[in-house]
Amino acid sequence: MTGLQTKVGMAAGVVVVGLVLYYLNFSGTEGGNLLKSNGRVEATEIAVASKIAGRINDLLVDEGDFVEQGQLLATVESASLVALLHQAEAQLQQAKSATVAAQSVLLQRESEKAALDAVLIQRHAELVAARSRARRTGTLAETGSVSKQLAEDNDTLVVSAKTAVSSATAQIEAAVAGIASAKAQINSAASAVDAATATVARVQSELNDNQLKAPRAGRIQYRIALSGEIVAAGGKVLSLIDLTDVYMTFFLPSTMAGQVAIGSEVRVVLDAVPQVSIPAKVSYVADVAQFTPKTVETRSEREKLMFRVKAQISPKLLEKYISKVKTGLPGAAYLRLDSSQPWPAEVPELVQ
Repeated sequence: MTGLQTKVGMAAGVVVVGLVLYYLNFSGTEGGNLLKSNGRVEATEIAVASKIAGRINDLLVDEGDFVEQGQLLATVESASLVALLHQAEAQLQQAKSATVAAQSVLLQRESEKAALDAVLIQRHAELVAARSRARRTGTLAETGSVSKQLAEDNDTLVVSAKTAVSSATAQIEAAVAGIASAKAQINSAASAVDAATATVARVQSELNDNQLKAPRAGRIQYRIALSGEIVAAGGKVLSLIDLTDVYMTFFLPSTMAGQVAIGSEVRVVLDAVPQVSIPAKVSYVADVAQFTPKTVETRSEREKLMFRVKAQISPKLLEKYISKVKTGLPGAAYLRLDSSQPWPAEVPELVQ
């Protein structure tokens, strides 16, 4: 069979399936108030997966177990992440030690500056004294009361005192620069601490992600992996069914799907419990037909168009019968178009 013949055969098969669903799954009249279609109860399925690659260390649940939201389901071991955490913690400790050292240097530089400030005050006092002596000996030397040599020696002491003041001032400026450098080292060390802390938190978060917990309350559907197996990043470990998000999917022809409004009342009757009906509401109507011929020209061809409808079962009712909720059960969905009209006698009473 050629590729073209295969494609034609597949298209014909799709049309046949659409016709079978139309005649077997749907009953009702275009002008009637009640629509009926067969379907199957389904629930939201959640994949519990490992964020990173690793070995499954513990698998704490089995298929069919009910679990609560946040319950620990499995643990995945990652030696590389543990080693990375130790490295990050060592870097954090090193950064903290560098911060303490930088703070000690700052205290030392500030103490040195305080001492130099005292020296500068002393040098200013010595300069004032030297100038006073130089003025007195200069006056006395003019009258001959003291020798000129003494006056010249006092003038030299003034110059020396000025030099000492300049030297002390320069030392203070150097101390100020040292303080600024020490503060910069403290800021750098603090940034290193923040970076190391963030790294530790990130690695710890990834390790916490290895503790696979239930994102919602529900029932374990499948154990996809077993203890001791190695899973890749994103590898599925468990399949969880959310039993508070249960619905029935069924199909309606285009002539009827257009009359269905979101929120319309539906009663679901399961083949396993035909004596009662389960309340539900239309939560979704597909905007694209599921079975569409390549060319739609006649009314009969338009009737082949089937639209998917989803009827959401009441979460409060599901919580009441949570231990009895089953998925995959076949049944029928009865949809009432006019809510002001009573339900026909053929529809069983609601479950209590």
